[in-house]
Amino acid sequence: MWQELLALEIKSGKVLRVSVRDGRVSTFLPDAGPAPDGIVVEDGTVYWTTMGEPKIDEATPGEAGLDFSARNGSVHAVNLDGGGRRDLVPLGAMTTGKQLASDGRGRLYWGDREGHRVSSVRVDGTGLTDLVVNPADEGIMGECVGVAVDPAHGHLYWTQKGPAKGGVGRILRAGLDIPAGQTAENRSDIEVLWDGLPEPIDLHVDGDRLYWTDRGAPPTGNTLNRAPLPSAGERGAAPEILADGFQEAIGLAVDGEAGVAYVSDLGGNLRAVPLPDGPVAEQAPREIVSVGSLTGLAGVGAPAR
Repeated sequence: MWQELLALEIKSGKVLRVSVRDGRVSTFLPDAGPAPDGIVVEDGTVYWTTMGEPKIDEATPGEAGLDFSARNGSVHAVNLDGGGRRDLVPLGAMTTGKQLASDGRGRLYWGDREGHRVSSVRVDGTGLTDLVVNPADEGIMGECVGVAVDPAHGHLYWTQKGPAKGGVGRILRAGLDIPAGQTAENRSDIEVLWDGLPEPIDLHVDGDRLYWTDRGAPPTGNTLNRAPLPSAGERGAAPEILADGFQEAIGLAVDGEAGVAYVSDLGGNLRAVPLPDGPVAEQAPREIVSVGSLTGLAGVGAPAR
């Protein structure tokens, strides 16, 4: 059961440490890099991605004026005691680092949004490889954002959110290994599990369910959702909405032992959402803290399974 969370503050570039119990906030890392987005904690090490420095269009307000197409994203690591900081994927080796996930077996996975791909690297920084590469001419529809891995079944899940509030978001699945004789550009095992979603973002596999945040338009957007993992060849069932009313929902971490999902949003809100079948199912969602503009989220210490 998690006692703390690490949350990324995108504007300041900080990694914040937040107490689950009382919302006490401290700075774990003051300089994570430009626009940190995905984070995972495993075996005493914190790993995170950055989106890199955007080109800013002063005439266009908000996110629409930020161009992240420059190849200046990265992946980093630091020990939980603050020492041993290192680059796993250095600046210039990728485009836009989004959600980060681990298979628990020594590999990390992330969505590279403007890079139109899902990539992976070993936790020691070796073995950088692409697992999915979408054609550049797909534009925003081919941008990969959230990722989750299910090593027990050999599956990789990812989101392609589409345009903001577009209602054409998708969640897809493929094997963790590219089929023999194929490449990341032409693999034949990709399944579209859900489509027509408002704007799905981060993913998390817990047990036999897939959880995701959605920052699209209400009533089904700006929500926390879950659904059973589909069997091979089947489409995903209609999602169950567990909570709504977020301000651009992004980060997601599910503590299965505690029966709680944690969601962060760009409005700076960090909320705990009890799961309907968990030990605290009778309780309502609880706001832990409101601070900054939050993206990725991770529990400190893996919950028991």
